[in-house]
Amino acid sequence: MALFDDEAARPKRVHEIGQDLSLLSVDELGERVRLLHDEIARLEAEIAAKGTTRQAAEAIFRLR
Repeated sequence: MALFDDEAARPKRVHEIGQDLSLLSVDELGERVRLLHDEIARLEAEIAAKGTTRQAAEAIFRLR
């Protein structure tokens, strides 16, 4: 292992909404698209989980 790890020194790239995309390569743009699709799926799963929890709570309170 090298004394200095260049990969660890680089900050993780984050996509910013409205960011200038002209400086990114096609590969970088594709990676951003994949990351955003994954994030959308994660957000939708959380929405579904919260909806299920809410429905369960509403069902409990309807029984009382």
